[in-house]
Amino acid sequence: MKNKIILILLLFASIVQAQEEKKSYSFSLDEAVTHATTNNRSAINANRDIEMAKKKKWETTASGLPQINGSISYQNNFEIQKSLIPAEIFGGQPGTFQEVAFGTKHNATGNLSLTQLLFDGSYIVALQASKTYLQFYENSKKKTDIEVKEMIINSYGSVLLADESVQILQKNKKVLEKTLFDTDQTFKNGLIEEENVEQLKITLASVNSNLNYVTRLKDISLKMLKVNLGIEIEDELTLTDKLDDLTQKNLDLALKSTDFNATSNINYVITKNFVEQRNLEMKLEKSKALPSLFAGVNFGYNSFGNKFTFFNSEQKYFNFSNLGITLNVPIFSSFARSARTQQAQIALEKAKTDLTETEQKLKLAYQNAKSDYEYSIEQYNSSKESLGLAERIENKQQIKFKEGLSSSFDFTEAQRQLYSSQQTYLQAMVDVINKKAALEKIIGNQ
Repeated sequence: MKNKIILILLLFASIVQAQEEKKSYSFSLDEAVTHATTNNRSAINANRDIEMAKKKKWETTASGLPQINGSISYQNNFEIQKSLIPAEIFGGQPGTFQEVAFGTKHNATGNLSLTQLLFDGSYIVALQASKTYLQFYENSKKKTDIEVKEMIINSYGSVLLADESVQILQKNKKVLEKTLFDTDQTFKNGLIEEENVEQLKITLASVNSNLNYVTRLKDISLKMLKVNLGIEIEDELTLTDKLDDLTQKNLDLALKSTDFNATSNINYVITKNFVEQRNLEMKLEKSKALPSLFAGVNFGYNSFGNKFTFFNSEQKYFNFSNLGITLNVPIFSSFARSARTQQAQIALEKAKTDLTETEQKLKLAYQNAKSDYEYSIEQYNSSKESLGLAERIENKQQIKFKEGLSSSFDFTEAQRQLYSSQQTYLQAMVDVINKKAALEKIIGNQ
């Protein structure tokens, strides 16, 4: 019994803790975009890429600055290598040899070196390349932010669409249940045929099925939005904007007449960055034909002995030091450097061609995005008008059906037309929001 009580308390404590850890968020669309550009996981990693590029830039810079290295070595010659020398040196017989061991059993050396690059053409190019390398990741971060914004707009709109669909279907269900009840009572009184009741049941079953599907879709869409926002799926999220308000806000007719400049698009900027990188690669290959000059200073001590006495105060150490300058002059590489330079030149020309193609594709993408946005506005206005007509038709058919002036088939057809018009209208509102986001993404208004 005691164990059961402890188990219940632990379970209760874990539930309370889980509830305490759950966070609540409330976002308008603009607030959601702002939050995502900082907390979306792709955006976070894009910032990390920038930090890595900064460290890489400093690594490149540091390679041309003074380098100091120290080393300590110890060698135990437990079997000293021997050499043969003429024995007559030691008074032996001429023509014979004497074994002699040169060296001591224990050797120790400490060394400190300073090296400095004086001139290397490839280092100068590498410094330029490191800046371009950093610019690439900074531009990649901008592209990520643009893509995250569009993704949040689409996800936010999907949740609102599902929410509005649920509300409309619930309303339709309530009205349909009332109509079915009245029709069933009329049938029981023998005033209409059973077919009218069955037809309404079929329609109600379809509405219930759609309602269940859209309810599940709303939950999935909301979770997807949470993932895109960079928050936990278990957290609470409330959307403060309404679908109709966002649609009206995005009916920007002035946007359709905006002049398009492909060079402001982030994809063009990134492609141009590739051209700069290829140009620097070509400069790098050319710089390898230039001489390189290095300087170095070494200073150290070494000591020897047949016994390990290096830590004794009486142990004698011998110092050494030197200064050196190294000049490397490329003379002949059997035209290998020339081949590499030509390869870099070809890669540069390819990058320039890609830049031209990117510009042309962006112009075409702009025309498509502009056309899609204009069409979405037209569809919105058309579907709004069609919805009004469908509501009036369904209302008239409902009155006629109740008065026995219309068949259940005509009434059901009017209902289906209304339900279809409702969904078309909701989708048209979302399309206006999404198509505007796509157009702004091309234009660069982010």
